[in-house]
Amino acid sequence: MLDLEAIRADFPILNQQVNGKPLIYFDNAATSQKPRVVVDAIAAYYNTINSNIHRGVHTLSQKATDAYELSRQKIQHFVNAKHSHEIIFTRGTTESINLVAHGFSQLLKKGDEIIISHLEHHSNIVPWQLACEKTGAVLKVIPINEKGELLMDAYEKLLTNNTKVVAINHISNSLGTINPIEEIIEKAHAKGAAVLIDGAQATAHLKIDVQKLNCDFYCSSAHKMYGPTGVGFLYGKEEWLKKLPPYQGGGEMIATVTFDKTTYAELPFKFEAGTPNIEGGIVFASAIDYINSIGLDNIAAYENELLHYATQKLSEIDGIKFYGTANHKTSVIAFNIGDIHPYDIGSIIDKLGIAVRTGHHCTQPIMDFYQIPGTIRASFAFYNTKEEIDELIKAIKRAQIMLK
Repeated sequence: MLDLEAIRADFPILNQQVNGKPLIYFDNAATSQKPRVVVDAIAAYYNTINSNIHRGVHTLSQKATDAYELSRQKIQHFVNAKHSHEIIFTRGTTESINLVAHGFSQLLKKGDEIIISHLEHHSNIVPWQLACEKTGAVLKVIPINEKGELLMDAYEKLLTNNTKVVAINHISNSLGTINPIEEIIEKAHAKGAAVLIDGAQATAHLKIDVQKLNCDFYCSSAHKMYGPTGVGFLYGKEEWLKKLPPYQGGGEMIATVTFDKTTYAELPFKFEAGTPNIEGGIVFASAIDYINSIGLDNIAAYENELLHYATQKLSEIDGIKFYGTANHKTSVIAFNIGDIHPYDIGSIIDKLGIAVRTGHHCTQPIMDFYQIPGTIRASFAFYNTKEEIDELIKAIKRAQIMLK
């Protein structure tokens, strides 16, 4: 059992009132709140070791460099990468995917195939569309069923000897579906395709072992993991990172520069041009330490309890329609109430201090599949409580009466 009182005390933002009501934050799939240790680590960096990294011989630069590289090692161990140089710091999942898609744009040719799924966030759709436009490659899409699950038989039929990349999210941000990525990876590799896993929604909820998964790329964002915004990571197998060309040019990613020719730095610096988000990179380690102190198994068990409790309570509301009822899912519930627009519900319950997300959640193809403009999405973290869920139910019922 988690000590919820102690955990909630770790998150100062939860103690405030919104519109005169205690804040209830159910928008964790968009971004998570930050524990005090993360907030304090940001201040500590600027107060004690603020300096550019990898370039200075002076003491502050060396301290900042050591802290930054220690964070890289903590990410390595968090996802069980084989080498620390297989961890690339990026601005987040979106940049990580763009980095890989840009690299493959130099390797693909007309007639090659890229497979994504109907469950993808726009960030795992648009970069691959751009790659196809540039190279003449063909984009294929794994369909879904009404429960929001991938049709794996259809996936097998989509795979051919021309398949070069399969890019799939680990967990759907809008439905909470946990995809069978082990099977997806194995079948893709049987055709010689590389596999990228968008783990933005997974790393705060599940234990990730990239070596066991045998994926070629895995990426996520710190702000989904109780860390700062503007920083994330890309894991790539060493052999693939060596094959891909640099994503950006500039300082840090070079070995030598002349006007005739530039040679590139070794991994990971080949993909880390310019001054990075040093503070974010260093503080990322504090977020990982915090997650580890709670325990991912404990987090997953409690969040699953919240998911089932909320699903049961919401199902008692007249006119509710759930979207995404997969057998394997994480603590995300998407729903609508009758013919009421999700924005209207979200606006009213905000006046009662409750934060949910409404809209298409950067997954317009999913909304098109269900033929709806959007959903109300409640997404839970381990600092949420059943009492907060009870308040959500009351607020929705109140909004329902007001909007009839």
